[in-house]
Formats: sequence, structure tokens, C-alpha cells
Amino acid sequence: MSLEKSCTPGTLIGSGRVALVLEYNGAQYHGWQSQKSGHPTVQQHLESALSSVANCPVEVVCAGRTDAGVHASHQVVHFNTSVTRTQRSWVMGANANLPLDISVHWVGSVTEDFHARFSARRRRYRYVIYNNPVRSAIFREGLTWNYRPLDEQKMVRAAQHLVGKHDFSSYRAAECQAKSPVREIQFLNVERFGDFIIIDIQANAFLHHMVRNIAGVLMAIGAGIKAESWSQEVLLAKDRAAGGITAPPFGLYLVNVGYPCGEIPEFDPGPSFVKSYYDN
Repeated sequence: MSLEKSCTPGTLIGSGRVALVLEYNGAQYHGWQSQKSGHPTVQQHLESALSSVANCPVEVVCAGRTDAGVHASHQVVHFNTSVTRTQRSWVMGANANLPLDISVHWVGSVTEDFHARFSARRRRYRYVIYNNPVRSAIFREGLTWNYRPLDEQKMVRAAQHLVGKHDFSSYRAAECQAKSPVREIQFLNVERFGDFIIIDIQANAFLHHMVRNIAGVLMAIGAGIKAESWSQEVLLAKDRAAGGITAPPFGLYLVNVGYPCGEIPEFDPGPSFVKSYYDN
């Protein structure tokens, strides 16, 4: 479904729980979550914009908090409001008050028990690698550059060791606060499109730095620095020290969040500049 087809501009939204889908370029932000330090965050800007539309304070809850430098083409949030606005007013009003690197695409009413984070059953990320000896100037903050020739077939085979339900202690950040390191990866695909290599991963939920740590391991394998079996060896170690470096944030995009209730429309996963590869 396209973003445009999902919008009915005159529909009245509000007086209860509201959900919202947005995209953002995270390069200039210290992650999603508002911080006491005052550093700019996506949440801070979104709440300010929505508060301007509602003429009263608005606080939002997101499906998944992204780190500094990480992007999203399909982030989902919810908020409660006592005011009513048309769908067009929420979308266009918010965007008029947002920086150009944050954009709201859809707003809709949801049931009171809908929760952007806890109702979600799956999250999907894409990690985009530019594999070329020369760095890109245009996409500098939109992808991760790896100058070493990467064998994507080695990466494909290594990735399959991680599919399924596992203890991902070796693939989470040392400061991760999740109570359990167990997650279930539903699929983990690696494909090359010219100089782009895209790691496409979906799980019930993710640990802090989990996707970036997986990308770091797969790139080391693709470059021939490590054997294909290393991804499994790292997994079985259940120790972050057994893994490699954390891959940079710039190539990482939250591209989909799935819910069982169907209250959030399904959009084609992004980011927009790689969608055409998957449409062919």
C-alpha cells in the first residue's frame, strides 16, 4: 500500500488514542528518545510539532527506540489526545512544524488498548552497505561504506546460523537493559544489487545494537577476515566479547513494524532509494 492511498484527508482523528507513522533521517539526532542533556532527538521534535497542532502538550510512545544516526522509513508511535483534527490537519500540521529530515505520513484513530511498542509482534530492519573502493559523497550518512570486496554468498550462508529463537547475548550491546537476551529472528536475508548489499532482517524484537553487531560479523565474513562458521561461534559463546566491532549506524533503517490487529496500514518497506530493487 502506498502512503498516499492510505490517507483520507477529511477523516476526523482524535478524542482518544491516535497512532502515527513517520520516517526520519537520524544522522543529525542523538537517537529517538528525548534526553535530559538537551541534545536534539526525533521524539523531542515530533512531540513539539504535535503539540502545536493540538494546542496542548502531546507525549508519544514509539514502537522501537532507534540509536543516534539510525534512520526509519516506518516508525510507529501512539499518543493520547482530547482534541479532534482532520487527518490532513494532523499530517500536514505536524510536517509544517517538523525539520525537513522528519516526515509524518499517516495518522489514524486506534483502540485504547493499542500500544505502539507492546502490541507490536515483529520489527523489520534493513542495513544498507555501499561496497565500493571509493566512498560515496551523496549517500555519506544514508549508508555504510565498506571498501573491501564483500562476498555476499558467504554472508548469506553465515546469516542462516542466526535464524530462529536464540540467546543473542553475543550480539547485544554491553549496556543493553533488556531482561532477556532471547529473541527470534524470523528471516535474515542478504542480497546484492550492484554496489549495494542489503541485509534484511525481521524478528519479534531486537536487543540494543543487535542488528549492527550482526552486520559487523557478516561484513567480516564477507571480507574473508573470518570463516562462515564464525557467526555461529559468536552466537554460541553468549558473550559480547566474542563478537566483532559494532557496525556504523548510518546504513540502518527501521522499515516495518507489524501488528496483529490490522489497525496500522501495511506500507512497502523502505528506504525509498532501495525499494525499486525489490519491486523488480
